[in-house]
Amino acid sequence: MGNARQAERLFGWGRETIQLGLYEQRTGMICLGAQAAFCGKPLWEDKYPDVARRLWDLAHAQSQQGSTFRTSLLYTQLTAAEALKQLRQHGVAEDVLPSPSTMADVLNRNGYRLRPVLKAKPQKIPETDAIFFNIKEKDGQLMANGTTKRISIDCKATVNVSSG
Repeated sequence: MGNARQAERLFGWGRETIQLGLYEQRTGMICLGAQAAFCGKPLWEDKYPDVARRLWDLAHAQSQQGSTFRTSLLYTQLTAAEALKQLRQHGVAEDVLPSPSTMADVLNRNGYRLRPVLKAKPQKIPETDAIFFNIKEKDGQLMANGTTKRISIDCKATVNVSSG
């Protein structure tokens, strides 16, 4: 193993901390101090697991995977205020519900990011090419009365029309 006094001299670390780490490594047990073991407020989702489960069901129903698929985060349109509103509608008592800022933290902490969900890109089907070929073929041809020409215009494009 190592020597706590050598590490203290070499790296400037506390000898007691090094001894504790060596003990944890040797026994495989993690030692918690009284501060870490007994201090701090419990998480809302640990305090109210049934309500948290209902919240995960609501959030998961309105979520989707990120477009890059690089992380396990889910993006949701469910805001903290809307989540609280829906939990109230499910009959959850008011004294159990956290504040909106805490609700946002709860959702973020459990992998739900409060961002707009990207819309899916439309799928191009084989009939699309046939439809546009048919339109392109008829563009510029005279209609049945012989005085009107048929043209198609892309409504999304900006077109400058001159009067001359």
